[in-house]
Amino acid sequence: MTITIPPAPTETAFVEPDHWLSSKILQDGVQIVPYAFAKKHRLIPFILEDTCISVAVSDPYCFEALEDIGFKNKKRVESVVKSLEEIEQAIEICYRKDNLLNQETKQQDLQKSLSENYDLLEDRPESGIIRLCDRILLEAITQKASDIHFEPQENSLQVRYRVDGVLHPKNRVDKTQQNELVTRLKVLAKLDIAETRLPQDGRMKLSVGEREIDFRVSTVPVVFGERVVLRILDKKNIYLGLDAIGLPQDLLLTLRNLLTKTQGILLVTGPTGSGKTTTLYSALKELNSTSVNIMTIEDPVEYKLQHMAQIGVNPKIELTFSAGLRHILRQDPDVIMVGEIRDKETAEIAIQASLTGHLVLSTLHTNDALSAPARLMDMGIEPFLISSSLIGVLAQRLVRVICPLCKEKYLPSHEECQDMGLKEKRPYLYKGKGCPDCFGLGYKGRIGIYELLVMTPSMRSLYHEEQDPVKRAAFAQINGFKTLREQGVSLALEGVTTSEEIVRVTGKGAL
Repeated sequence: MTITIPPAPTETAFVEPDHWLSSKILQDGVQIVPYAFAKKHRLIPFILEDTCISVAVSDPYCFEALEDIGFKNKKRVESVVKSLEEIEQAIEICYRKDNLLNQETKQQDLQKSLSENYDLLEDRPESGIIRLCDRILLEAITQKASDIHFEPQENSLQVRYRVDGVLHPKNRVDKTQQNELVTRLKVLAKLDIAETRLPQDGRMKLSVGEREIDFRVSTVPVVFGERVVLRILDKKNIYLGLDAIGLPQDLLLTLRNLLTKTQGILLVTGPTGSGKTTTLYSALKELNSTSVNIMTIEDPVEYKLQHMAQIGVNPKIELTFSAGLRHILRQDPDVIMVGEIRDKETAEIAIQASLTGHLVLSTLHTNDALSAPARLMDMGIEPFLISSSLIGVLAQRLVRVICPLCKEKYLPSHEECQDMGLKEKRPYLYKGKGCPDCFGLGYKGRIGIYELLVMTPSMRSLYHEEQDPVKRAAFAQINGFKTLREQGVSLALEGVTTSEEIVRVTGKGAL
């Protein structure tokens, strides 16, 4: 290798900065040395020939760096002295302004392809962390989990799946792989991998063969790192339609009758994860036709439905439930679905919409159907507005279904019967003992239990005159109202679910 250091720039060494900066440096320089090397040694190659590399240097005595370039490229190196300012200008042009922008574009394209065309079933020779991430996601989808929790612990990363509403510990990842796994998930969800101090939300779409599966991703910083929760939105596991969600026949007929009304508010209540959104979508599917204008405001829009205008809440631009609802009313809707009534303002607008000829469907967080009117009163809504607009309240819970392949009959203990409220009889009940088909859990799938409060004239007057919730419940039951517990016990006696599930979702005590 020959290192030539001319005493001063010559014509062959491209004396004019503009001239040598416009040479092949933009094409060849970045292929010879990485950016960090060029910046550290304040040099940059600008001509690449068959046997020789011309390198512009600010320090004519950087022999070691020049030798490295010649050795790695197996070519003779000639150096040309340039000012530090010219070198730094060349580096910025070569790496920052041109090549790095191209790299960023390629990275964005890669992220887009990962989130839209990434198939978990494909075999890839990638790093172990990618294979680990794919295996966890695929296993959760196979077991029909609704959520995946990545929970940093002091010495490991705990992974849990929520299957049929219950969390199950599945994997424990080594602490040294925690940051890599979290970064992988954030890249797939197009989140900022450099931001670890603030919560972030994102979405991603992956494939399992021909199936496309959406994920809603949430990250929050905790004591031992970043906690990540993935909500799996698998359209294949969603069966929309009132016939498919487990409504008893009498409640189904009553609910369909309420949906034929042209105005009023129908509320669906229950805790988070009790299937309220699925019930609302099923009701909208019943109402959907070319002659009906259906508009929704949701947070977020989980499933896209045809022939409906769906709006996603965006607080960053002040698009809230109340603001969106105001604009919906100017779009000549027939049916309006509000994802959730959270405050007085949203409740007032929804009530006004129902009083002016619109059917409004929404959700409310209450424990049961009977307490929904009282919850609206607590928000500050006048009782006369509630009684004139509310047409019905459907409360629901989800209980796990016994696996049909390992179901067995048994005689429950007296204590178990008392927990279910069965004081006088001790019937046979059923449970699942666990098998490969249900992954040893004894349950496979879930079904809803429901109670439906219809606001008849007598019920409206009762809410005006009677404030005692116990007396309200007694009056409702006299008029045919059945509680969640009653329907749950019926399902347990039929062998659909277990007594343990009924007690878990409705509590212990007498009917």
